[in-house]
Amino acid sequence: MLRKIFCSSLPTCVLLMYGLHLAAAGLVNDEVKRTVDLSTHLAKISAEILLANEGDSAVNSFVVALEPELAPHLAYVGASVKAKADDENDGHLELSETTMPGQSGKFFKVGLPSSLAAGAKLRVKVETVLSHVLRPFPTQITQAERQLVVFQGNHYLFSPYPTRSQSSKVRLASKTVETYTKLGNPSKSEEVIEYGPFRDVAAFSQDTMKIHYENNSPFLTISSITRIIEVSHWGNIAVEETIDLRHTGAILKGPFSRYDYQRQSDSGISSVKSFKTILPASAQDVYYRDEIGNISTSHLQVLEDSVEVEVRPRFPLFGGWKTHYIIGYNLPSYEYLYTLGDQYALKMRFVDHVYDDQVIDSLTVKLILPEGARNIHMDTPYSVERDTDQLHYTYLDTFGRPVLVATKNNMVEQHIQDMVVHYTFNKILMLQEPLLVVGAFYILFFTVIIYVRLDFSITKDPAAEVRMKVASITEQVLTLVNKRLGLYRHMDEVVNRYKQTRDAGALNGGRKTLEADHRTLTNDINSLQARLKAEGSDLAEKVAEVQKLDGQVKDLVCRASQEAERLVAGKVKKEAYVENDKGLSAKRQDLVSRIDRLLDAL
Repeated sequence: MLRKIFCSSLPTCVLLMYGLHLAAAGLVNDEVKRTVDLSTHLAKISAEILLANEGDSAVNSFVVALEPELAPHLAYVGASVKAKADDENDGHLELSETTMPGQSGKFFKVGLPSSLAAGAKLRVKVETVLSHVLRPFPTQITQAERQLVVFQGNHYLFSPYPTRSQSSKVRLASKTVETYTKLGNPSKSEEVIEYGPFRDVAAFSQDTMKIHYENNSPFLTISSITRIIEVSHWGNIAVEETIDLRHTGAILKGPFSRYDYQRQSDSGISSVKSFKTILPASAQDVYYRDEIGNISTSHLQVLEDSVEVEVRPRFPLFGGWKTHYIIGYNLPSYEYLYTLGDQYALKMRFVDHVYDDQVIDSLTVKLILPEGARNIHMDTPYSVERDTDQLHYTYLDTFGRPVLVATKNNMVEQHIQDMVVHYTFNKILMLQEPLLVVGAFYILFFTVIIYVRLDFSITKDPAAEVRMKVASITEQVLTLVNKRLGLYRHMDEVVNRYKQTRDAGALNGGRKTLEADHRTLTNDINSLQARLKAEGSDLAEKVAEVQKLDGQVKDLVCRASQEAERLVAGKVKKEAYVENDKGLSAKRQDLVSRIDRLLDAL
């Protein structure tokens, strides 16, 4: 017997017809085991659903729903076919956002790997991650107080299908619970609250679950992060991240005491002293700095499969506090860049691990490709927003390097996945920069050669040429005189060693070397003096005076060595030797000073 269905309004009729369509599909949540993990600042909800097809025909998909109150906090949703006992991993399913007429919230259509026949059952797993859903209460705490938060959700699985049996397990950050709703007489054990089982739950059922408990885990949120990846075909990929980080927990009330913070282990227990950033295993040349400069309190540890950086801000982060820093490193391109002829593919993470249970409000990725890259295409594991491409100019660039800009909001650890960027690049363009360098040096050297060899003067100036020659000769004289004074200093060292070792052979060898080198340098200076005289320069007389004074210095040096021989042979007492040596040194210093004054006048 057929019954007529009357609708009081069009929305009501549409909703009723959609409900009849779902009922006609025949899908039922035969058994639901739900886990709500509230041990961090994220709410991670996973539900294992035994999906039963009680309809008359096979189905190829099912719908995952999220309550309208929680929909704005959704960061990630995923579904998979529950692995069998002999399988290692779950089989992930594809999701696409959809709508349900007359229903608010978020809905996702999940495609099944194969049709679910009538009367068949399939165990699936649905995971959702919610950000900024835990609300600090009270909103302000002192340094000595612990942080309490409130979670408000649903006792039931929000689903478009009826549920026959459902149980929920809530995992908290601590066993301290102020209040919690007690639907169905739940049981509490340490940090776990268990609800259910609930029987015959209708579709789209909602009942407020509210838990007020202690949670001192790091409430860190990345307000914005700009990730710059610069690709070079010369073997390097440079990665730099500019991060704005804030503590989104209960705001610190009252003053901050550094003394109490360091003395008491539980002072500021909800604050953040440091966190670990995980970089790729091949990362090198890592740097970590802020506006002031490098932050030396960080530590780096190289592991087999990663590089861990302990990021320690300049000050601990309390609720409402924030920091800004830059971290960068280099990667070898052969690990991430694949090529086939002129076709290139870059496979890298769209976002990397900044800290455990990370939350990113806003991410901007700027991918700088080599100059000349074209036919660029980016494949991402999830939807992102593409901004207008830009150009980046650096050393030896002519028309700029293409920059791909992509953004995404509300990201968590599940978004740490690989992107693939395909582009075409003609290898002959790699010669562009070396040729530019060679050409620049060639032009520079050629210009210098032309400038030096050309004479741009209208008439020749004989006086200027004479001055240039005299200046050149004078420079040579200064060099030779300084070398000759160096011989005397070397002879002093020989005499000092002789007084210690009494090695007469070394002393005689030093004298012979002094005589030979002094003779050579003196002859060279005499030749230069003759050239100055030939040029008619009055500097020749000053050089002659230098030669005369130098002869006296040489005599004093020889007398000093003779006095040292007499001292070693015992022919003179030590007191007399010291007195004579002082006199010789004073005379020699006076002569050297006069020589220096003459050299300054040259």
